[in-house]
Amino acid sequence: MRFIWILILSFIVLRIAYRVYGNYLARLFKLDDKNVTPARRLKDGVDYEPAGKGIVLGHHFASIAGAGPIIGPVIAVAFGWVPAVLWILAGGIFLGAVHDFASLIASLRHDGKSIGEVIRKYMGWQGKRLFLLFSLATLILIIAVFGDIIARTFISNPEVASISGLFILLALVFGQVRRKIGQHPSKGVAWSTMILAIIAVYAVIIFGGGMPVQWSYTVWLVVLMLYVGIASVTPVSVLLQPRDYLSSFLLYGLILFAVAGIFISDPKAAPEHAVAWHDDDLGYLFPVLFITVACGAISGFHALVAGGTTSKQVEKETDVKMIGYGGMLIESFLAIIAVASVAVFSPEDYRDQLSTGSPVSVFAHGLGTMIANLGVPEARAVDFIALTVSAFALTTMDTCTRLARFVVQELFEKQNPEIPKGNHIMQNRYVATATVIFASVVLLASGQFEKLWPIFGSANQMLAALTLLALSVWMIREKINYRIVFWPMIFMYLVSLTSLVFFGIKNLGEGDYVLAAMSLVLIFLALVLGYQAKKVLNNN
Repeated sequence: MRFIWILILSFIVLRIAYRVYGNYLARLFKLDDKNVTPARRLKDGVDYEPAGKGIVLGHHFASIAGAGPIIGPVIAVAFGWVPAVLWILAGGIFLGAVHDFASLIASLRHDGKSIGEVIRKYMGWQGKRLFLLFSLATLILIIAVFGDIIARTFISNPEVASISGLFILLALVFGQVRRKIGQHPSKGVAWSTMILAIIAVYAVIIFGGGMPVQWSYTVWLVVLMLYVGIASVTPVSVLLQPRDYLSSFLLYGLILFAVAGIFISDPKAAPEHAVAWHDDDLGYLFPVLFITVACGAISGFHALVAGGTTSKQVEKETDVKMIGYGGMLIESFLAIIAVASVAVFSPEDYRDQLSTGSPVSVFAHGLGTMIANLGVPEARAVDFIALTVSAFALTTMDTCTRLARFVVQELFEKQNPEIPKGNHIMQNRYVATATVIFASVVLLASGQFEKLWPIFGSANQMLAALTLLALSVWMIREKINYRIVFWPMIFMYLVSLTSLVFFGIKNLGEGDYVLAAMSLVLIFLALVLGYQAKKVLNNN
C-alpha cells in the first residue's frame, strides 16, 4: 500500500478528531476564560509565568515529544505497520489526547499542582505520597538514561554538542527579546519575531555543525547535570519557555520535510510487513505493542508535564484545547511518520537495520533517504534528523529535572496548611534539585539503568492508568461525565498489569530477583491505589 494515503488519511482523521472531540471536551469541562488561571493568579516569575498559547504549546510539545514518538513506533513495527498505525490513531484520539487534556485542566483547577494533589484531595495523603514516589522514581530514571544517551551522542557526534550549546545561548537571547516586546505584541511584531527565530534556529544548525566540541563521557555528564540543575531553578521565561518554543520549530520542520519527502518518494508499505502477532525478541502483540508505543498514543509522563510545568504557564482556560489535545495529536502524527520511515523495509531488512543501529539511527536513515528526494544531500538529511531527535532528548531531560523538583517539593508539603510551621528544607528549590540530580548520578554510577530500562515502558503506562484513575475520581465528584477517562483507565490497567506480570515471571525465571521484586511492587502499588479509589467512590 502507498504510504501517502496512510499519511493523508491519518492527518484527516486527526484533524476531524481535534475539531469534533476537542470541542466536545471543551464543552464537557466548561472551559471559561473568566476563570483566572494559576499562572496569572500565582505569578511568581520563576515557575508560574503566563504566556501565549503558541509559546506554551511549543514548550508542552517539546517536553512530551522527546525521542519517544520515534523510538516506540520504530520498535513496534516488528508487529507490522497496520497494528502500529491503528493503535497510534485510536490511542492518540481517545486515550492519549483525553489523558493530556484532562490532566492539564485538572491541574489548572488545583493551583497548577500535579495529579498528586487531586489524589490527596479525594483519596488522602497516603495515596498522594504513593503516586508522587512512583512519579519521582520514573523521572529520576528518565534523567539518568537520557543523560547517558545524550553524553554518548555528543561523543560520537561532536557537532551535535556545539549546536546544542549555541541553541541554549539563542534561547537566552530570545527570552530577553520576548520580555522586551511583552506577552501580547502586535501581529506584525509577533510574525516578524517568529520568522527571525526560525531563521536563527536553522542558522545555528548550519554554523554550529562546523564547530565540533570533543570532550570525554565524564565531562559531558558533569556538564549535562550542571545544565539541567540550573535549568530547573531558572525562571521559566528566561530559558524554558524560549528554548522549548525554538526547539518546536525543529520538530515542525522535521514533520514538514518528512511529509514532503514521503510525497515525492511515494514509498510503498511492505505487504509482508503488515501484521505479526508475535516477535521472537519482544513477545506477543498484546500487551507489548501498547507498552512499546507510549508517546504517540498515550504516555503517563505527559500528565507530569501537563500538571508540572505546562499548567503553570497557561494564560487562558480555552488555550487547553490546543495545548493539551492538539499537542498530543501532533505527536501522534509524528509517530505515524516514524512508522512510515521503517514500514517500507521488508521484515528481514528491518531486523538487520535494528541489529546494526539504534531505533533513532534506523529512523534517520529511513526518513533521510526519502527527504533526499527533495534535493537535499542524504547525509545532511540524516544529520538533521539525528540532531532534531538529540535536541528533544535534551529538552526531555531538563524538563524532567524541573518536574522531579516539583514532586520532591510536593512530597514535603505540610499536611495541614493551617498549622503554623516552617517549610521543610526539601521544599527549597535548590535543595530539591540537588537531591534529584544526586539520585540520577548514583543510578548512572551503579550501571543498573540499562537493566531497569525494560521496566520503564510498563511503569510509564501504569502511570497513565493511575492518572486516569485519579481523573475518574475527580470527575465523578465534580459530576462530569467520567466515562471518557474511566474506560481508557480500565484498558491501561489491563495492559500494564499484564505486562508487569509477564515481566516479573520472565525475570524470576532468569534469576533476576531485584527486577522481579520491582514488578511486584508496581503491581501492589497500582492495586492499592485502585482499592483506595473504590473505597472513596463507595462512600460517595
